[in-house]
Parts: sequence; C-alpha cells; structure tokens
Amino acid sequence: MTRVVVAGLGDSGLLTAIHLANHVDVVGISAKPALVSGQELGTRLARPDDWARDYLVPFDRYRRLRGVRTVHATLTGLDLAARSVAVRLADGSASAEPYDVLVISTGVSNGFWRRPDLQSAGEIDEALRAPHERLAASGTISVLGGGAAAVSTAANLASTWPDKQVHLYFPGDRPLPRHHPRVWTTVEARLAERGVVLHAGHRAVVPDGFDCDRITDDPVEWSTGQPATTADATVWAIGRVRPNTDWLPPELLDADGFVRVDPDLRLPGLAGLFAIGDVAATDPIRSSARNRADRLLAANIRASLSGRPLKEFKAPRGRWGSVLGVQSNGLEVFATNGKPFRFPAWSIDSVLQPWIVRRGIYGGVRRP
Repeated sequence: MTRVVVAGLGDSGLLTAIHLANHVDVVGISAKPALVSGQELGTRLARPDDWARDYLVPFDRYRRLRGVRTVHATLTGLDLAARSVAVRLADGSASAEPYDVLVISTGVSNGFWRRPDLQSAGEIDEALRAPHERLAASGTISVLGGGAAAVSTAANLASTWPDKQVHLYFPGDRPLPRHHPRVWTTVEARLAERGVVLHAGHRAVVPDGFDCDRITDDPVEWSTGQPATTADATVWAIGRVRPNTDWLPPELLDADGFVRVDPDLRLPGLAGLFAIGDVAATDPIRSSARNRADRLLAANIRASLSGRPLKEFKAPRGRWGSVLGVQSNGLEVFATNGKPFRFPAWSIDSVLQPWIVRRGIYGGVRRP
C-alpha cells in the first residue's frame, strides 16, 4: 500500500492526514503528542483554559486519524535518493521513515508560542501556563507588533484584566496592513472600548541574538526615534517568523528558507513531494495555511498516484477570518472586503465548535 509521510502535524498537516487516512497508509511525524495550534495568541495568553479546549487536542481524540501511525520525534534530515526522512525520537534514538509520498508541513517558528522543539504533554502545559501567569502578575503590559497576533493579544489581555494598562505599539499608521481598511476601523473601536492605548509609528530595536521567544521587562528602544519605554511585561509579536526547514536540503528552499512549490503544491521537478501551510512559498503571505488547502492537497496526492490531472491552489486576494477570536458577545469574522459577520455567543459551543469545526472540518473529535 502506498505510504504517505506527513512531516509536521500542525493545523495543515493534521487535516491533510485526516483526508488521506482512508485511502493510503499515513504516517504522521510531530514534535508534539497533540495538535498545538498556532492560532489565537490573544486567547492563549489571556484565557489558556478556553484556548486549550479548542486548540490543544491530543491526536488520539481525532476519529479520522484512526489507522494513522503518529511518530513523536523531530525531523533531522531528508534523503531524496532513498526516499526517507530521518528523525530523532523522544528517547534520543535515531530512526528513518520511508515514504512513497512526502508532505512537508513543518510550519514556522514565531515567538514563544510557536516552537519546533520536541515537547511532552507536561512541557506543553507548562509553556501554556507560564506566560499567562507572568502577565497576570503584571500591572502594565506592552504588546509590540502590527499583525493580527499583536492586536488580538492587546484586546484579549485588556478584556480579561481591565485593571491593567495595556499598550499596543506598531510601526505603521495602523495595524493590520494586509487586511482591508474596514477591518481596522472595526477593530480599533473594540480596542478603544477596552482602554488599549495605541502608539503608531513605533518600530522596536530588536536586541542582538533575541528571537522574541520570551516575555521581557527590559526597556524597549525604538529605531523610529521615540524615547525608550518600560512595562512590567512586554510581548514581542512582531512577526519574525522563521521556517522550520533546517532538516531539508537547501536546493528545495527559496531565498528566505521556505519550501518552493508549484501552484498544485508539488515541489518543482520532484515526484511525490508536496508542501502546505506556513512553510510553503505559495504566495507572499503563504496563505495555504489559512485557506483550507488541505483538502485540495489530499485530492492532488490521490490524483498524482492514479495519473490524473492536479488542481491549482489559488490564493485569495486579501486576508479574511477572525482577528480577536471568540469574545463574550460571540465571534466576529471578516470577509476579504472587510465586512464582518458575527457568530452569536450562544452558537459557539452549541453550533460552531461541535458541528462546524469538530464534526465538519475534523470529521469528529472524541470528548476528553
């Protein structure tokens, strides 16, 4: 039976494995024993229990992963000639996993919340709790960055702890520069309601050797000329993503270290190799990670095995989706034209999560 190795079981890799599980022999390799999503940083920091319920899910709870063998290991190399990937297991031993088809979905590293390190369930829990406790003990909090992660963090921290002073520093005239301008108009009003202080035109000086992997309390210097600022806790959400591709041959990567792919998500000139998610250089914002390309990729893999034509991934023209995550009054989702649609609060736990997400997207998730 054809063996498909899915290298990386984050959001995109996990869904790809689910779609393939009933058709081929699937092996999933993950540095974590569970899905540890990179989504919704603001909720993760402000309400870790709520976040863990929906975004930290052990693999054995996914009904459609039945029959998929998951390997808890880090990836250390790829042998194109032998068609195998090298891994280092949790006990420190080395091994190799042969493949007929390889899906590269190892994602990116970004701050302390998206790391490629091998972790146990206990270590994941500690990494989830420690930043929350650090912020809970802080009176003033600075959030640096102009993307959705930074904006969501500032909004959710201010909502959870209205007595704290929360400041959002961003380099441009407004945050969310890749979203439609209407999105910021709406989100700015939400931040104002919660007392978040906005600081436009602030670009932080990143200390040498610092990769934004921890919350700091040192003064922040600004390359844009403002006086240094201090806070009890500073969250660096400045978008310095790094692709998790150290284990891959350099000839597979573009100048920034992301995996080069054709529009059908195949690696150019290499049969049986595909890539998806934040690690795949599909377009400038690598949008296959956020636009359900997993279903298309699974169909393309099956088509390639049977000699049928493959379909192309078409990136959307703009960003869409939630910015702040689930709030007390529901979930606000923005279309690419910036217009919002709201799931009311009552529908989150009765319709959205159980039926649309767990049943519709993941094909069933067992109760913990």
